Amino acid sequence: MPSRTPLLDERALGRTLVRMATEIVERAGGTDELVLVGIQRRGVELADRLKRLIDQSEASSISSGKLDITLYRDDLQTIGPRPVVGETRIPNLDGRTVVIVDDVLYTGRTVRAALDECADFGRPRRILLCVLIDRGGRELPIQADIVGTSVSTSPGDRVDVLVSELDGRDAVELVRG
Repeated sequence: MPSRTPLLDERALGRTLVRMATEIVERAGGTDELVLVGIQRRGVELADRLKRLIDQSEASSISSGKLDITLYRDDLQTIGPRPVVGETRIPNLDGRTVVIVDDVLYTGRTVRAALDECADFGRPRRILLCVLIDRGGRELPIQADIVGTSVSTSPGDRVDVLVSELDGRDAVELVRG
């Protein structure tokens, strides 16, 4: 029977996103030419929340978008003959600071696919990686620039990020076994 350990509740998740939004603005040197791009599924909702926080605190209206990396995966042949592809909507990235937002960073393969897809939409000045949870276990040399929380996990573990927009509540849980 799997055991569930809470990592972040609703209030802790909210505080974490406020801190991450501030760090994004600091790392990007302001909001001029800043673009947030969420990776489908929960990275999109997190990017939307970060955008709202940044726009409120900076009196700005930064651009945002979303990526579905399905067709850029390096294991596409293993997921079946008819992969389900979600929406990709990206503003102009040329010369801009792009912040890729994802929920959990694990092997780095999703981020590699996101970088490849972004390259098809322009040539950003700079790309930053922002993740809510870094669980270690990298298979590729990829590191997040902005991390909400780091947690040590085993290969059989799972980190579940729940967002109210999709799951009816906000929480992050470590599932072992």
